[in-house]
Order: sequence, then structure tokens, then C-alpha cells
Amino acid sequence: MINRFSAILCLTLALMLTGCASRSSDATYTVKRGDTLYGISRQTGTSVKDLARLNGISPPYTIEIGQKLVLNSAKKATKSATRTAKTVLPSSAVPQSSWPPVGQRCWRWPASGKVVLPYSTADGGNKGIDIASSRGQPVYAAGAGKVVYVGNQLRGYGNLIMIKHGEDYITAYAHNDKLMVNNGQSVKSGQQIATMGSSDADSVRLHFQIRYRATAIDPQRYLPPQGSRPKC
Repeated sequence: MINRFSAILCLTLALMLTGCASRSSDATYTVKRGDTLYGISRQTGTSVKDLARLNGISPPYTIEIGQKLVLNSAKKATKSATRTAKTVLPSSAVPQSSWPPVGQRCWRWPASGKVVLPYSTADGGNKGIDIASSRGQPVYAAGAGKVVYVGNQLRGYGNLIMIKHGEDYITAYAHNDKLMVNNGQSVKSGQQIATMGSSDADSVRLHFQIRYRATAIDPQRYLPPQGSRPKC
């Protein structure tokens, strides 16, 4: 059981590291239309604070198209994480045509607030949804399961919680303030697991992911209408 749990944890860590490091192969990043410092932090694995410090950017963190941003000198660590991910992860992802049908599992909204950044299938796009609200707002487990990661070792995600739901699903909750669960703990659907914060983000928000067989799928496709309880 311990070995199985360790394998699950290694897989989830590798998944998140891959998402953080997807565009970290260069020492600089060129700002494109639609970029924000927060989004660049997620893509490159350099924290918002480090990006601001290294490039002399002050709040509200205004950047311009074509601007070159210096990244952390973590190129070697990023390559190591990528090698680890390739070793652990399956070679193929679940295509969108094979995503699970709506209603297969019963999900609830992990927090109240406005969706300020939706899911995107674009290269380097958001692999979940970002929900903005006020600091200290409750963060809930989107479904019953077992906590497989609690910590802040994954750059770009701040205080992070990951929960495993059965054999096929993992949910992730990033940028929390206070963490209220522990590794290995079983949680109920709707149980408070954290409070909303801005750890490793440029504003108070919850970054939420649903992963099906290691593939990040669109949470809004499976969540009930916002503000309502699931009918299942």
C-alpha cells in the first residue's frame, strides 16, 4: 500500500512539474499578446515575485508585448524535472474525444467566486480554471477522496493540495493561504480543505484542476452550474 501511494505521489508531482516547466527551456521569455505576469509564472516555473524582482517590475505588474523577461537560473533543475516526468508519465494523453462523459462522477465547485481564467487547450494554456474571490474564503474538496499531496515545493502553484478520487481522477487546488488537511487524509465532498490566498500568484485566487488518467480536462464541463449543488 505504501509503495502504491508513493507511486501515485511521484506521478502527481511529475504531472504538476511538467505543467510548471513547459516553457522553461530558455533563460528569457518574450511577452506575447494576452500574457500576464501570473500566466508567465505558471508557464516558466519562475515565481511572480522573482519575475518582478529580476526585471524591475512593480505592482500592478504591467508588461508590454515584445518585452524580454529574465527568468530564474533554474534551467538545470527544470531539465531534471522534465526527465523525471518523461520517465514516470505515460507516453500518451487522453484525447478530448475520449474524455469521460458528464455525470460519470459527482463534482461540486471548490470555491465561490468569478472564473477569471478559463481552461485552455492551447500550448502552454491554463490547464484548469482560476477562481477569484477574497482572501480567507473557504476552499472545498470537489469530491470525496484521499489527499496525496500537501505542500509548496512546486514552483508556480504556491500552497498546493492534490486529492485522488478512485483510480482515474486527481484534483488540484493551488495558491491557497491556510492548508487544513494532511497527506494521506480521507476527505468528504464539500469538506473545507484550505482558505483562498495568493501564494505564488499576483492576486487572490484558486487555481483548480481535474485530471483524468493524468490528462487535465476542462473542470467547467463537469461542474454543476455555479452557485448550485450537484444533482447526483
